[in-house]
Amino acid sequence: MAELKTSYLGLALKNPLVVGASPLSLQLDVVKQLEDSGAAALVMYSLFEEEITHESLELDYFLNKGTESQPEAQTYMVEPRNIQSVADKYITQLQKIKKSVEIPVIASLNGVTPGGWVRLAKDLQTAGADALELNIYTLVTDPALTSDQVEKNYINLIQEVCKHVNIPVTVKLSPFLTTLPHFLARAFKAGAEGFVLFNRYMQPTFDIESLEVDRIARLSTKADLALPVRWIAIASSQLKAGFALSSGVHSSEDMVKAIMAGANVTYVVSALLANGVKYASRLLEGLNAWMDKNGYESVGKMLGTLRLDKIENPAAYERANYLRTLKSFDERVL
Repeated sequence: MAELKTSYLGLALKNPLVVGASPLSLQLDVVKQLEDSGAAALVMYSLFEEEITHESLELDYFLNKGTESQPEAQTYMVEPRNIQSVADKYITQLQKIKKSVEIPVIASLNGVTPGGWVRLAKDLQTAGADALELNIYTLVTDPALTSDQVEKNYINLIQEVCKHVNIPVTVKLSPFLTTLPHFLARAFKAGAEGFVLFNRYMQPTFDIESLEVDRIARLSTKADLALPVRWIAIASSQLKAGFALSSGVHSSEDMVKAIMAGANVTYVVSALLANGVKYASRLLEGLNAWMDKNGYESVGKMLGTLRLDKIENPAAYERANYLRTLKSFDERVL
């Protein structure tokens, strides 16, 4: 049998299958099943900056509501009992998971401003997180805000967090960056040890009958694999960072493509939600069988074999191949 061991963010993993941030980490029994099915690591569901901000504003409103409506209310304050914040609940769940499984657990923070994220990052480190995933993204609607300003905010966030924690930090990114290689280089210099490519955002759609905007969670498909495969093949040839491929991994062959592109690990979520947590073991069995059949002794031997700097025709990943691709499509249909 092939050797499936790999490493990511300095973590020694038994195989490349990592469960990405999802509701799967909400239940301890599900987490244990994932470990039993072969998952090498787990990324917890994301802790969102918006949740914490909303919770803080809501608590402030109710604690102060009516305190000045009459003179005696100035000295009266109901003492809240057993209030556990969103962040506290997240930390508690992290601690429970760490006690329940032996695989590494990566905490996930979804935010765009340094603020309290440095404190939260330190709290998650203290709680036992083996690594930290910064999930950063802003939907910019202000025409006065430039791409340079947005990216500068991201870099400041990464730099501040990395400065205050000792555990490795990986950054989960959107594909919607003007010059991705340049940004990755800046983020790596700021302290990020790894990158997750890419985050797949829930896009709203329209109900033309009710004239409402629907928010529907869509599982990924195999078609989503092409974008992160291409960029990991490019980026992994330029940076000595760890890379995780996210979106589109539904089969063992998808895992092979990701690893050959240069991904140290593959995130799997949609395939597990669609087929059940035990599907992880089928993916790993298929990966092992494919490697044995094709003569790959280890993941290490396969890693990056189709990276940009290792293929005969680098133009396959670049615009120079665009017209050729379109022409080949025309030839099939005309």
